[in-house]
Amino acid sequence: MGDDELSEIRRRRLEQLQHQAVDQQEELERQKRAESEMQLALMQILEPEARERLNTIKLAKPEFARAIEQQLIMLAQSGRIRQKISDEQLKALLVQITPKKKEFRITRK
Repeated sequence: MGDDELSEIRRRRLEQLQHQAVDQQEELERQKRAESEMQLALMQILEPEARERLNTIKLAKPEFARAIEQQLIMLAQSGRIRQKISDEQLKALLVQITPKKKEFRITRK
């Protein structure tokens, strides 16, 4: 392999890495934009206490909170939410959505 071939391979690899870095940066920006749009939508949907509760849930169960946020936004976009959701309404919604835990009983024979 000659010096010209080696430098061409290095140049191509450098270009490839630069394209990957640009793509990653663009993806991060898209994610940040989507997150800020979601937070703005939630501010319009939820009263401050309900937003606080959702943020607390997000700390403990981020995937569950994300699913709730997406459901709330879909409900609002479809017109099923006409007024801001209070903390009490959010609690009731969470009770409906939360999967029921199975009860286990251990008995002696």
